Amino acid sequence: MSADPVVRLPKWARKSSPLARGARGVRVLLRRGGLHTVCEEARCPNLGECFSRGTATFMLLGDRCTRRCGYCSVRTERPLPPDPGEPRRVAEAVARMRLRYVVLTSVNRDDLADGGAAHFAATVREVRRVAPEAGVEILTPDFKGERGALSVVLDAAPEVFNHNIETVPRLFPRLRPQGDFQRSLKVLEAAGARRPLLQTKSGLMVGLGETDGEVEDVLVALRAVGVDIVTIGQYLRPSREHEPVQRYVPPEGFAGYETRARALGFPTVHSGVFVRSSYGAEEVYREGGEH
Repeated sequence: MSADPVVRLPKWARKSSPLARGARGVRVLLRRGGLHTVCEEARCPNLGECFSRGTATFMLLGDRCTRRCGYCSVRTERPLPPDPGEPRRVAEAVARMRLRYVVLTSVNRDDLADGGAAHFAATVREVRRVAPEAGVEILTPDFKGERGALSVVLDAAPEVFNHNIETVPRLFPRLRPQGDFQRSLKVLEAAGARRPLLQTKSGLMVGLGETDGEVEDVLVALRAVGVDIVTIGQYLRPSREHEPVQRYVPPEGFAGYETRARALGFPTVHSGVFVRSSYGAEEVYREGGEH
């Protein structure tokens, strides 16, 4: 894709977040454990801040995704078989990092019969074994809508079930051609129905060509299926090979989204330029109240 000749990155959308000394230890720990993080693979602008605080979002099942989304920098390739030792190594990293709250996500693994659900569940259980007091949030793919796979991850009893809607329905065919807006809504609804005390969470990006009216429609749809926590952040183009930014929403625009989301009844809303689904996840969970 060619560079966008019109939309320029404003100063308020630039984040200076150098890696402090403490961040090196996180990277060494991850490399020694053969572990991946969405922080690195998705080129998150908050990486320096989070690593320097000693936190990271673990990305399970390798660094190769079976889907190709126009905004995502995780590479699309034929993935390797699941590593049966990964759940244990993630748990060991959690213990060494002394995490009080753990976020587990993954690449899409449409090549696996259960979409990687059993691997998620095994990792949650290993984390519980080494850090029984830690909260666990899982940020999952849609598992192609398979309820059996969803049940497997929910039976591992995470505190938060997170599945990102990402964008508005009109843009799904272009940005998420292997996803489906209604399928994602049904996954979120089914998670809440199966475990009523579970906090459900979803996030979306703005700046990809949606309108504010479409953003509001997505918020209405998410709240209608019982989502408790919503995150809204600015899309920042990972490289010139990815979808160009169509607009930069100013800070006051994000404040407006938050006001509207709260008026719709969301108990917890995080909306801002650098907000990401797993950014500050522990604080977001605590704000929502531990059920």
